Amino acid sequence: MDATKPSIARVYDAFLSGSDNYEVDREVVRKVLKTAPEAADLAVENRRFLIRACRYLAGQAGVTQVLDCGSGLPTAENTHTVVRRIAPDSRVVYVDDDPLVLAHSRALLARDESAVIVSGDIFDPETLLRNEVVRSQLDWDSPIALLHMGTLHHYNGEHARTRQDIMRSYIDALPPGSYVAMSHFLDPEDGYSAMARKMEDVFLHSMMGSGTFSTAAELKGIFNGLELIAPGLVRCVDWRPEGPRLKPLNVAQRCIAGGVARKQQAGNP
Repeated sequence: MDATKPSIARVYDAFLSGSDNYEVDREVVRKVLKTAPEAADLAVENRRFLIRACRYLAGQAGVTQVLDCGSGLPTAENTHTVVRRIAPDSRVVYVDDDPLVLAHSRALLARDESAVIVSGDIFDPETLLRNEVVRSQLDWDSPIALLHMGTLHHYNGEHARTRQDIMRSYIDALPPGSYVAMSHFLDPEDGYSAMARKMEDVFLHSMMGSGTFSTAAELKGIFNGLELIAPGLVRCVDWRPEGPRLKPLNVAQRCIAGGVARKQQAGNP
């Protein structure tokens, strides 16, 4: 672990007021908060969306296998915790390449035979999907839920391979009836667009060096060929909320979107 460089997982942890981060990570957070004081809600709403999406996948969708790419540091409501509350026999494979994430997750899952973490590059699906643990822990003849929560906006290789191409490789490999859940920083293309781009500039020019905000049209392209589940690709805060909205949305809540989509069964239109 290099404590002189910020880590995406540790920066998210700092945004969530966690304790598994260093001063260099907190400095990124301070710079973003200076531009947008409510920016911590980017991480908060991303996490809340993850939890609601997992409940849907394990409950209404009935999927009991999850491949969680870029899982981040363990917290109170981890993916396997959420899905097993609904479907106790669920199997979860986490993937990350952050040494601190791997160490904490391995300790947490040491005695768990149905949840494991794999060290891998989530932006290299071909290699990851050949991983022996990924292949053996999941049944690739049955539906799988693929999670890419708050990951793709940290991909910096668009000049060589687009995010849409990366996700297409994952989608093509998924069995029919599988689901894809994704969240991503959003340029809302309205009065809050300028603030979104200011936050993007801070992220990109920080030591972390990543954090791209994309338009709704760009994000829908990543789901191309899949059936978006209602309410579709929307702001994370608007995806199947658990109660009525009690106050206006702040800028951060308007600038992260998410969606869940289904890969059609073979033979379906």
